[in-house]
Amino acid sequence: MVRLRRTGTGGGAGAGAAGRGDGVREHRPLRSVTAAVPVTGAAGPPPYGRTAREERTAALLDAVRLRLAESGAPPTAGSVAAVLRATRPPLGGDEVLDTVRSLRAELVGAGPLDRLLAAPDVTDVLVNGPDEVWVDRGGGLRRAVGVRFTDAEAVRRLAHRLATAAGRRLDDARPWVDARLPDGTRLHAVLPPVATGCTHISLRVCRPRPFTLDELVTGGTLPAAGAELLTGILRARLSLLISGGTGTGKTTLLAVLLGLVGPDERIVVVEDSAELQPAHPHVVRLQSRPPNQEGLGELTLRDLVRQALRMRPDRLVVGEVRGAEVSDLLAALNTGHEGGCGTVHANTAADVPVRLEALGALAGLDRPALHSQLRAALDLVVHMVREPASGRRRIAEIHMLAGDRAGLAVTTPAVAFTPDGAVVPGEGWERLLRLLAARGVAIGGGPP
Repeated sequence: MVRLRRTGTGGGAGAGAAGRGDGVREHRPLRSVTAAVPVTGAAGPPPYGRTAREERTAALLDAVRLRLAESGAPPTAGSVAAVLRATRPPLGGDEVLDTVRSLRAELVGAGPLDRLLAAPDVTDVLVNGPDEVWVDRGGGLRRAVGVRFTDAEAVRRLAHRLATAAGRRLDDARPWVDARLPDGTRLHAVLPPVATGCTHISLRVCRPRPFTLDELVTGGTLPAAGAELLTGILRARLSLLISGGTGTGKTTLLAVLLGLVGPDERIVVVEDSAELQPAHPHVVRLQSRPPNQEGLGELTLRDLVRQALRMRPDRLVVGEVRGAEVSDLLAALNTGHEGGCGTVHANTAADVPVRLEALGALAGLDRPALHSQLRAALDLVVHMVREPASGRRRIAEIHMLAGDRAGLAVTTPAVAFTPDGAVVPGEGWERLLRLLAARGVAIGGGPP
């Protein structure tokens, strides 16, 4: 089994990214300490466009794999160097060191992606093909220059290796994987023929420590007044959902908010892939599990939410609400579990009730039942966006939950945050202040 770990240190907080930061981001490069080395046969004809150096590296890689497999030695730097010396390649001293690093990356690391994952400002790395690697450094996706795989099979091998490191299955019977690597990196991979032409790999780099609220303010994710408001909301134990599209920073903002929870409270977090790492002394984390090859052993988010309710949570957190577990979450928030949190994909804050209605249908909840539970359980929706031009992630608005004349749940804008940092109160602002004041929290001197 492959085990990946990070080494080294990274930089500081990112600018303007609640989710992942679009400035300098702290993380450490993907590395591995042990791996089962597969035996491969001789390399076939080199694919069209492969350089002489890539052909030589491919031949050396096959030779090193074979010798390590025969000896049973782990692929450490020393063992790889020893095998390389035994093959007697025509390399100079500096080139030997470079080749050893390259071979270890191919054997137990992330191959050509190691260099990108080692960069302190990289947040996402995407592979669409052998010579189609894209990277996000916080300002949107850009084509990675000088990064390529030897062929499509090399991309597939890397996907298999990373899936094994995450303890997940990836083969023709189950041609996709969504998992978290041991170092915290989020992995998603899809094999052909589901992915046309070549295996697709998506890697989302995880910070070794969460952002602080002050760092989000400095980065432009929200103004100082917004930070004061969110702090008050957490102190008042209001239940909220963070909405937004993919990559807008929902998970990172949630981790920041959970870090504001009092140290005497117990937080139970339920996730599909364990990503939330709040700076809090008492966090219990539960992670779902897919079925095994016989189709047994599956643990869904709904199963885990039910178990979490028996673990004496002060705050129940669902990393992402996207299925039938919404009914159990709403039931929990309606039975005295105040201050619950979660994230949900939605285009706008106003779309959240409709989105939850669709998810509730998966659990067999009819429309009136879902909306009545939603109005009683949820207090706020915090919506995040990503600026199309700059790629900056920020909090766009906060909505209150209310009911319309038909008894359905709707949202009312409480406050909006403009791209230039202005705070614009909405029709639900006074109601929010009164709700906070009723729980002993005053914002900006309290309600007028």
